[in-house]
Amino acid sequence: MKRFIDREEEIKFLNNEYNRKGSSLVVIYGRRRVGKTALSVAFSKNKNALYFLATEESELQNRKAFKDAVADFCGNELLKNSKVESWDIIFKALQPKTVNEKLLIIIDEFQNLGKSNPSFPSILQKIWDTVLKDKNVMLILCGSLISMMESQTLNYTSPLYGRRTGQIKLKQIPFSHYSEFFPKKNRKDLIEYYAVTGGVPKYIELFYDFENIYSAIENNVLSKQSFLYDEPNFLLRHEVTEVGSYFSVIKTIAAGNQKLGKIAASLELQQTGLTKYLKTLIDLGILEREVPVTEENPEKSKKGLYKIKDNFVLFWFKFIYPNLSFIESGNKNLVMKKIKANFIDGHVSYVYEDICIEEMWKLNTQGKWDFTFDKVGRWWNGDKEIDIVAFDSTGKDIIFGECKYWEGKVGLNVLAALEEKAKFVEWKREKRREHFILFGINGFTDELVELAKKREDVVLCE
Repeated sequence: MKRFIDREEEIKFLNNEYNRKGSSLVVIYGRRRVGKTALSVAFSKNKNALYFLATEESELQNRKAFKDAVADFCGNELLKNSKVESWDIIFKALQPKTVNEKLLIIIDEFQNLGKSNPSFPSILQKIWDTVLKDKNVMLILCGSLISMMESQTLNYTSPLYGRRTGQIKLKQIPFSHYSEFFPKKNRKDLIEYYAVTGGVPKYIELFYDFENIYSAIENNVLSKQSFLYDEPNFLLRHEVTEVGSYFSVIKTIAAGNQKLGKIAASLELQQTGLTKYLKTLIDLGILEREVPVTEENPEKSKKGLYKIKDNFVLFWFKFIYPNLSFIESGNKNLVMKKIKANFIDGHVSYVYEDICIEEMWKLNTQGKWDFTFDKVGRWWNGDKEIDIVAFDSTGKDIIFGECKYWEGKVGLNVLAALEEKAKFVEWKREKRREHFILFGINGFTDELVELAKKREDVVLCE
């Protein structure tokens, strides 16, 4: 990364762990490219720190590489020239480095050690209990394979369960920080860049030096030699074995089939046969199950929709995957033409709704209303949909909102339509106090602006 942006909360947590008395063991995990290494390296600066990257080689090769790294770190020529067949001997060699200041040990891509030797978490558990726990040391286990990191370090069945003092599931960077990455871009540009890169630091880095979103897409996604051309396949094949089956599920959802029944029908499967795939994709942060925000029992709701929550994966399955044959046959210009024709209405406008929901939380903390809401999300019932509904579950205030990412200005007709749809929302219908908010990327008509000045229950947000 050219700049280390956001992550203040994570850095603060890690510093608290580092400054605590005694030892600490922290797990950092999350999807690939999300910045786990950048976070751990930034945190390690100016500290007594040893960083080790575990590879997909055998345990023997990793142990030898770790031994050499420790020998160099400690200036231990005897260890360097020795053949060591036990991990605990190497960790014991680090003990002198804990005397004067806390020792920070970072093991990156930790899951590779568990892949090469499934019993490695047990080995490390013994080392922690007998060698490290009572020393002035902080151990960070960092990893990308979410399923393996959870099973090896966080689950109750893991030998390391109960040893960790904290964990960070690192997520994508929120849209609110995009102006720091692209200080010369206007808000529209920032939204379009976010709609593709989705807060993943590595993707953001690749998009830095391009004049506009389309040239960035052409160079970083459409080129067969580019880093992102086959990225979803790379992400999934490290997590699952049946990549083709998962691709089929994601493709079906990207095409607009969001209800469980429609997904199953499209794939000609029984609904029960989809459970494994959907759960795994949700655990990986690629999908989410969304229900109307007013549902009292979300888990039991029959109105659940499956949505692709990863912006880049959504973009790729909408525009790249269905057109791979054109790209492979040298017709990427045709694909670029399709993207330009549908990018705004078919993709950005939907991502804009998520950005507006993020903005709602910001307005909430800023005291925009004389109450604070504790729930916000979308609402739908049959053919009625509202982009934003937010409410105070213990009070009587509710906010209805619409998000318009279009070329024209938002007018009175949009507010009128929203007020009409609000009548179908049953939440505390008889005693509630209604408020309305409209988001418009290109502003609002003069008539709507004048009306909003007269009505305390209407907020306009560009």
